[in-house]
Amino acid sequence: MYQYLTSQKGELVSSKQVYRSGTSIGANVAESRNAQSHADFIHKLSIALKEADETLFWLKSLYRGGYLNEKEFKSIYNDAEELVKILVSSINTLKKKPKG
Repeated sequence: MYQYLTSQKGELVSSKQVYRSGTSIGANVAESRNAQSHADFIHKLSIALKEADETLFWLKSLYRGGYLNEKEFKSIYNDAEELVKILVSSINTLKKKPKG
């Protein structure tokens, strides 16, 4: 999507932001696998959740600015929303589990 937005649409600012926040989700989930503690694991997933929320913001911005059509927007936005739901559910479950 980043390449499409920059090369085909000439959009350089929001596309970079959505690229950064979107890739940060996966990076933080990957980092959580080697967390030093239960709390650190939750913390890393919480950062991924914040990045997912930021990604939703940038996707809306790109859509409202006319850089994504409705089909493109809905497809990727729905995927990002699903990631938010998964992360929220995972974090809530982890907070209820005993540490150890």
